[in-house]
Amino acid sequence: MTRRRAYILVLVGVLVGAVVAGVVTRGKDSPPARVTSPLKLSDTEVANLARRVAPPRHENFYFVMADRFANGDPGNDRGGLSGDRTVTGFDPSDKGMYHGGDLAGLTAKLDYVKGLGTTAIWLTPSFVNQPVQGSGADVSAGYHGYWITDFTRIDPHLGTNDEMTALIDAAHARGMKVYFDIVTNHTADVIGYEGGDTAYISKETKPYVDASGTVFDDAKLAGQQSFPALTPDSFPHKPIFRSEADSKAKTPAWLNDPTLYHNRGDSTFEGESSTYGDFYGLDDLFTENPTVVDGMIEIYQKWIDFGIDGFRIDTVKHVNLQFWQRFGPALMEHAKAAGNDDFFMFGEVYDTDPAAMSQYSTVGALPATLDFGFQSAAVDFASGRPATRLQELYAADDDYLDADSNAYALPTFLGNHDLGRVASFLSPSAVDDSDLLRRIELATALMYLTRGQPVVYYGDEQGFIGAGGDKDARQDMFATKVEEYAADAIVGGDAGSRDRYDRGAPLYRHIAELAKLRADHAALRTGIQIERYAADTEGVYAFSRIDRESNVEYLVAVNNAADAQPVTVASASPGIRFDPVLGEVEATTADAQGSLGFAVPGRSAIVLRAAGPIPPAQAAPEVTALTLGTGGALSGQAKVSAQVRSSSPVEVTFALRERGHADWTVAGTDDSPAYGLYLDADRLTPGDYEIVAVARTLDGKLGYASGTARVEP
Repeated sequence: MTRRRAYILVLVGVLVGAVVAGVVTRGKDSPPARVTSPLKLSDTEVANLARRVAPPRHENFYFVMADRFANGDPGNDRGGLSGDRTVTGFDPSDKGMYHGGDLAGLTAKLDYVKGLGTTAIWLTPSFVNQPVQGSGADVSAGYHGYWITDFTRIDPHLGTNDEMTALIDAAHARGMKVYFDIVTNHTADVIGYEGGDTAYISKETKPYVDASGTVFDDAKLAGQQSFPALTPDSFPHKPIFRSEADSKAKTPAWLNDPTLYHNRGDSTFEGESSTYGDFYGLDDLFTENPTVVDGMIEIYQKWIDFGIDGFRIDTVKHVNLQFWQRFGPALMEHAKAAGNDDFFMFGEVYDTDPAAMSQYSTVGALPATLDFGFQSAAVDFASGRPATRLQELYAADDDYLDADSNAYALPTFLGNHDLGRVASFLSPSAVDDSDLLRRIELATALMYLTRGQPVVYYGDEQGFIGAGGDKDARQDMFATKVEEYAADAIVGGDAGSRDRYDRGAPLYRHIAELAKLRADHAALRTGIQIERYAADTEGVYAFSRIDRESNVEYLVAVNNAADAQPVTVASASPGIRFDPVLGEVEATTADAQGSLGFAVPGRSAIVLRAAGPIPPAQAAPEVTALTLGTGGALSGQAKVSAQVRSSSPVEVTFALRERGHADWTVAGTDDSPAYGLYLDADRLTPGDYEIVAVARTLDGKLGYASGTARVEP
């Protein structure tokens, strides 16, 4: 992990397991109790620090590849180009070429998209692409959108800027947002290397030199506003243009400067080459250079002004963190200044480890990342593996927590245009077609009922399976001319070449039902999530979702076993009846301790809703311990955690301030045990700090613990 400084954060005022709790209550019948904590905080100070997690973003995304969705204007199939397929890129019989789908076609099908309960459409990149790359058997077209040459215009194969405006207006009229898939890591493959060798050359083997021939380390300059002048001889591979046309191929014009690229050769996707190498031969931008940072910010600020509602950002982990630390806040601030408070971005970090993904939304300052961890765990669960994988996933949600982001904002998905479709992942586990459908429905229910923002990949709702990832997962929704696509089996339907917009398809109806359930019950889209049960073999995973306004608890359970499974789970609603809102389950009442039992049907999900809100807490919560790691000297991301004793769910706010300062800085609020977050010690000024954890019950009773810490150079 890239770090700006290597300071050490040492907790000196609290011992692991020590009780350093203060108790403050609030309300007419509960006067403030005496504070008994190392830091003497006033009742008002504690009350002002207490936070409730703000209702998170809650879109239902529909991820669509425009070229494969609907052809509304055959006149743009060749993108205004003349010639054969190697020039225009158009060949609807080849799964690697343009097929004719466009913005006009998508606009005409918006009611179909809306019918799924979609609130936001995510488009694959729509900018002008290099139409064709490669040769011979490796020839392919830019139908997917990731080979950009002009970042200011919509690709003529898809339509025009005016047609994009029409799509946005039509989507907005139906209550749907439009998100762009954007790229900052690379452009189309236009730059060549002198001599033709493209093997990666490391910085150790051949470091960068400035225009005078002096060696410099670009990593030490990343994030700064100064950068040395470079020439083509500054690079391990000398960049060249293969033709005069190539030297002017990109827009904006600054992208035609070959010294604004890394020029180190093809990435091996290991070590430094992951951020410095050419991504499958594409021109890799020198994102440590402030000229590139400023240029990319300006490009995408203009698209915000155009009316785009949000961005999904491609290949985020292949760009240095300092780039994101400027790029993310700059665009969010620009959108807010333009009056678009709902603008949102999330990055593609292709890694299933929350510790790796989360650094881009915490240290890297992006609002969120795509949840590849969920994708992997959900598919595993629907395949029949133990629920403990889900338990491990959600236990790591603290990795994402900071003052302005958390795991609730993560877009969750089951398959995509790179990995492949969820049906293809679950097919090996299914005993027959009916079982495959049930497993897909189970995985989809898990996605819609758990924290995060669900993403439906176009065609999944029609039962597309596909033979694998990449081109094999990019089928046509309109009558296909690709033989392999026509031969693909369809979940809940028949194979063949035909239009696939059937609103009666089993998975379309299932997704629409789940989306309506989520829309009708705020707890299921934005509520607090607390784990209640996780089978260590095939079976049930259960959790609560608690409405942040009404404090009404929902119990959700999913069962990956073939047969019904009886379970007894805890709740925060003792003595309250729970009524079914989804699935085949009877109403049941929690006992005096909050426990209740029910059976979860095989390969199914159930949802129960409490008939009343969670009762008031019997007493103020006690924060029984505030700990940092194992109590030793730490550097980098330092885990701060709190243990809380309470009869009711609590939200725990962590805050810190430099000793001698009056103002606290809130680090984040955790609403699910175990309570904790990571402080980025590298970004703190050396010195002594005071740290506090304030616990707040749903009805407003407060308790806290505090301690002191030291950040050393």
